[in-house]
Amino acid sequence: MKLIVGLGNPGDKYESTRHNLGFMVLDRFLKDAEPVNKSNWSKEEKLKSEIYVLEYKPKKGELGKVILARPLTYMNNSGMGVGLVAKYYKINPSDIWIVHDEIDLPLGMMKIRLGGSSAGHHGIESIIKTLGTDQFYRFRMGIGLSHNHDEMVKHKISGKEFVLRGFKGGEASRARQMIKRGAKALATALEKGLQSSMNQFNTK
Repeated sequence: MKLIVGLGNPGDKYESTRHNLGFMVLDRFLKDAEPVNKSNWSKEEKLKSEIYVLEYKPKKGELGKVILARPLTYMNNSGMGVGLVAKYYKINPSDIWIVHDEIDLPLGMMKIRLGGSSAGHHGIESIIKTLGTDQFYRFRMGIGLSHNHDEMVKHKISGKEFVLRGFKGGEASRARQMIKRGAKALATALEKGLQSSMNQFNTK
């Protein structure tokens, strides 16, 4: 059993922000995987998350359950939701995949990896602290800090403010393409394995 978690902040005001890229990718993955009339999230108060239990049948291999989760504990406390879901479904850290925005990667770039530091991402930091290990997989989705660096300096915008902004102008189109690629990367990882997904989708 796999647990795939998209990170973000709940609520309409955060819906289209860079920090909610994990939510967006998971929404797209679910849309691609299930008929529209079946792809409704279930709000589970005891797990502090929205949950969808997906019966996933690879082209090769046996039918299995994939737990999709969107923590409702806000980004900086993501570990609480992830920990509760993992404990409830008895899922080991190595079977947890976290999809999240990455400020240090240019917009459109994606990196899939196992373990490592949080690199200053407070959601990942919270998950490492709760699980007691960094040995879970991350699907890191670039949100374009380098491209916007000069503008941030000029207008004195902090990294915290930047991640809570939406995608503007031509960025929106590139973000949509990245969301589609992120969903396909998850599907490929389930179908052919994580190494195959890394080989295909990790930006060189």
